[in-house]
Amino acid sequence: RLYDTELSKYITLEDVRRLVRDGVDFVVRDSQTDEDLTRSILLQVIAEQEAGGEPIFTTPVLMQIIRFYGDAVQGLAADFLQRSLLAFGRQQQLFRRQLEDLVPKDAVGTVADLTQQNLALWRDMQN
Repeated sequence: RLYDTELSKYITLEDVRRLVRDGVDFVVRDSQTDEDLTRSILLQVIAEQEAGGEPIFTTPVLMQIIRFYGDAVQGLAADFLQRSLLAFGRQQQLFRRQLEDLVPKDAVGTVADLTQQNLALWRDMQN
């Protein structure tokens, strides 16, 4: 069970996902040992998202990631993935801002469609 000390209530993995999507920085700690559980909880959120819809990580991508563990290039792979995802995120933000300037505010459906197309392109690049 996860307890949000700021809200003084228990939260779900969906609540954690919402915090991440809203750009809230947080740390998850074990209340008894003070161990940092943030990565473990985030991996649970990813696993839940991957199981319930169209996954981002294809089976070949997951297999390749697993192959990197224990390999000499593990650190390089982690750095590459982090840099690539940060660049992709910045690109998406720029795209959204440019689109907001071109498209009327009530055209949310158009933005959602374009975002889905970009996500599909990114998935295709993984294969």
